[in-house]
Amino acid sequence: MTLLRPTLLTLACLFAAHTGASDLPSLGDASSSIVSPQQEHQLGRAWLGLLRGQVSQLDDPQLKDFVESSVYRLSETSQLQDRRLEFVLLNSPQLNAFAAPGGIVGVNGGLFLYAQTEAEYASVMAHELAHLSQRHFARGVEAQQRMQLPLMAAMLAGIVAAAAGAGDAGIATIMSTQAAAIQEQRRFSRQNEQEADRIGLVNLEKAGYDPRAMPSMFERLMRQYRYDAKPPEFLLTHPVSESRIADTRNRAEQYPVEGREDSLRYQLMRARVQLTYEETPGVAAKRFRAMLDENPGLDAARYGLVLAQMKTGQLDEAGKTLAPLLSKAPDDIVYNLAQIELDMAANRLDAADRRQARMRTLYPSNYPLQQSGIDLLLKQQRIPDAERALDDLLKTRSKDPDVWYQVAEVRGLSGNTIGLHQARAEFFALVGDYNQAIEQLDYAKRRASNNFQLASRIDARQRELSEEKRLVEQMLR
Repeated sequence: MTLLRPTLLTLACLFAAHTGASDLPSLGDASSSIVSPQQEHQLGRAWLGLLRGQVSQLDDPQLKDFVESSVYRLSETSQLQDRRLEFVLLNSPQLNAFAAPGGIVGVNGGLFLYAQTEAEYASVMAHELAHLSQRHFARGVEAQQRMQLPLMAAMLAGIVAAAAGAGDAGIATIMSTQAAAIQEQRRFSRQNEQEADRIGLVNLEKAGYDPRAMPSMFERLMRQYRYDAKPPEFLLTHPVSESRIADTRNRAEQYPVEGREDSLRYQLMRARVQLTYEETPGVAAKRFRAMLDENPGLDAARYGLVLAQMKTGQLDEAGKTLAPLLSKAPDDIVYNLAQIELDMAANRLDAADRRQARMRTLYPSNYPLQQSGIDLLLKQQRIPDAERALDDLLKTRSKDPDVWYQVAEVRGLSGNTIGLHQARAEFFALVGDYNQAIEQLDYAKRRASNNFQLASRIDARQRELSEEKRLVEQMLR
């Protein structure tokens, strides 16, 4: 996929349309803002659609569930008032995480590679939530009252380019549109960074983590990339200095040494990511086996070896490797999902079904388990049951394009052609392609011409998407 080169100008226009100059509230007391919280929410959702349509993402329900649940837990102890969060998990091994206006939280897969403990991972996410809670985007705009909205949008476009790893080409595009000023706007001010560190530390402690993880991660990153000409994007947008580390360390040391540093579940998720970015599953298997030889009790390494063996088709060996983990923790959802996947790969569908049923009694609303159950139903050729299960999943994940994509596929298999086009429309809308979304609803409406109520619902949804599309076209003029 070609990433982002046409997107940067589109973004600049898009945000100008969503908050045109005539719609801006005037600056008065400290409570007023050039960009209101509701405008931020609208801008963020529009930007997220474009990002999803341009950048490769990780479609891993377990990783998505971990990121979402962990950040929601952090948000409960944060200063964030509007907790309508949306997440995007980017398929990149580079270190990066970001928060965009309106509650958009982005995480590169590479964050799991660089953050060695859950507390380090949480320190990055707490920092990003602090940027959201303090509305640093809007406050930065207020600090430059004459700044035009397209310039603000270009700052967001820079986040997109960074998230996608657009490299020199992406940076050149930004510079050609708004020159060096945008490079400055892409970076939070030193004051904002210090504020996000301070508030993030408070949030970490309240959430039960060891705040010392934040300066520890900063120190390791600075040592690792001190002499690199091109450090990770996270360090470009969040510069780490000796003084910043010292300040963060001094503040962290004021807290009692009682917060947790790590969890097994985080290390299991790290193993999944490590396998994703290893050159071959065989290389990953050797690495995990070497870790086990050094420390036979390292459950995350054993789990990683299971996944690597499954990827290389060594199903019997994977089962033997997994058995001690299930024996130690028979109800663990991650291990049981691995066994279900293993049984499905070995065509032991009855065994997978029984395990699925037992897990559903323990974790009735677990998203990865629901997705695994749908995969099993498809493997069993129980298409109508899979379609019903996906409809249930949509009740809690109606904004997940990955789910809508699968809904379209399954509705096609079941012969539900109208539903297929409706699902495709929702998918395209979520990835910012309104033309395709509206076209899909045209197909659905034609098919539903003999069903007045259904055709009316489709027509109403098409009008909604047409209005969103109108805003996009308005900005392109």
